[in-house]
Amino acid sequence: MSTGNTSAPAIRYAVVTFDCPDPAELARFYGDALGLPVAYSTDDFVLLGQEGSAGLGFNRLADYRRPTWPDPSQEKQAHIELGVDDLDSAQAHLLALGAVELQTQPQPDRWRVLLDPAGHPFCITTLV
Repeated sequence: MSTGNTSAPAIRYAVVTFDCPDPAELARFYGDALGLPVAYSTDDFVLLGQEGSAGLGFNRLADYRRPTWPDPSQEKQAHIELGVDDLDSAQAHLLALGAVELQTQPQPDRWRVLLDPAGHPFCITTLV
């Protein structure tokens, strides 16, 4: 798509933020899983990441409702895919950090679906 003679502003990916009931708890889970430090923190928001790179944010939502995927009554809203070298060892590590394994596993030989401590589905895969 052409923007004519005007210059497009510089836009870059910065952060994906997840709503949750306890930002510190969810930040601890993802920080431990991904080796990301806390870059900013308040009672209601925690940002993980390093200066100059994309991060993950966690925002307190007072009336947060856990996703019920694959039950459509409360859709998943969004999910994150994490690349791993070994599905079994990565899954065991994430379960030890507080993730929960779902019974529904569409293609468990290619990726696994887990829930983070706030109930967000996320996947681990060897494909990326």
